Amino acid sequence: MDEIDVPPFFICPISLEIMKDPVTLSTGITYDRESIEKWLFSGKNTTCPVTKQVIADCELTPNHTLRRLLQSWCMLNASLGIERIPTPKPPISKAQIVKLLIDAKSPQQQIKCLDTLKSIAAENATNKRCMESSGVVEFLASIVCNYDPTATEESLDYEFDSIRPIDEALSILYSLQLSEVSLKNLMGKNGDFILSLTRVMQRGSYESRAYAVLLLKSMAEIADPMQLINFRPQLFIELVQVLHDQISKQASKATLQLLVSICPWGRNKIKAAEAGVVPVLIDLLLDSSSERRACEMILTVLDAVCGCAEGRSELLKHGAGLAIVSKKILRVSQVASERAVRILLSIAKFCATSKVLQEMQQLGVVAKLCLVLQLDCGSKTKEKAREVLKLHARVWKNSPCMPTNLVSSYPA
Repeated sequence: MDEIDVPPFFICPISLEIMKDPVTLSTGITYDRESIEKWLFSGKNTTCPVTKQVIADCELTPNHTLRRLLQSWCMLNASLGIERIPTPKPPISKAQIVKLLIDAKSPQQQIKCLDTLKSIAAENATNKRCMESSGVVEFLASIVCNYDPTATEESLDYEFDSIRPIDEALSILYSLQLSEVSLKNLMGKNGDFILSLTRVMQRGSYESRAYAVLLLKSMAEIADPMQLINFRPQLFIELVQVLHDQISKQASKATLQLLVSICPWGRNKIKAAEAGVVPVLIDLLLDSSSERRACEMILTVLDAVCGCAEGRSELLKHGAGLAIVSKKILRVSQVASERAVRILLSIAKFCATSKVLQEMQQLGVVAKLCLVLQLDCGSKTKEKAREVLKLHARVWKNSPCMPTNLVSSYPA
């Protein structure tokens, strides 16, 4: 390829490679379909990469003339090792999608429809956007909302068929990478869709539970605070169970991200604490295989939940609670250290019984906070550590358990 003179108009401005399926934007610039779809839909960009103009209409028009020139050029250079570019399959039309949904009346037709929709969505991002604008989201959401986990199965075959539609519907919904408009529509269904996802997490397969969490995370990212505070306690119970069951790394990560975004709002931190999130998070911290980002999110959720009395009580009940939080200071990242110190500050402010203060001293928590003041670990972290130490200086500073090399750094 280095020795072949490739016409510049055959090169995609994004990938800088020969185009296989040239399409033209409303700005008049032609790109390879795969590259521009990634730019617009996966990257969620709204401007033309070349002209920087805002794209009002994301419709991609196939550039048939350029494609034919490309194919002719490939044939002429076949002897030099250039492979012929096949004629791309045309994108699905809205009429085809609508007919597919209308024909899906019986359970068997519904399963066949889901299989077809899955294949169509897998082809390209243009198909996904066409599906989204043709009523597919509503069709899939209705399958999720009609899911009945208590239905009595009369045979193994029936059981398989009854479970499969919900698995497929959730899988397709997630794969569509829904726009903000569609996600807001799902959030705005009077909480019915969220209640349905909660039922799926309660009784669905591992696959369905994972997709339910991934969808909830996407919905929470665009939701209004007033919608977030209305999440029911049962949802938190199921989220904690997903973390406990460790269905998959992706599901656990999505659950932590969801808890990070929803716990600060309203009574959500109390709901999370009452659902048993604290002991599960501590057990995850005790797992030495936890990645840096996962550890940061766990501590962020713990910090939020320790903002209520129920959360602080659960932390102190766990035999390893204070010890593991303190251990993560200076060992993971500045973010993790700050969150851990914030948790300790909450305990020092609101749970400072003589027993707790003695435990913090014996576990080396006080010594670790003094060490924070000596090292470069961020001004916010140092400020919070200093505040904890000052709160109980009378108890800790002159204690025989205090390491002599750290006494000098104890704040006055």
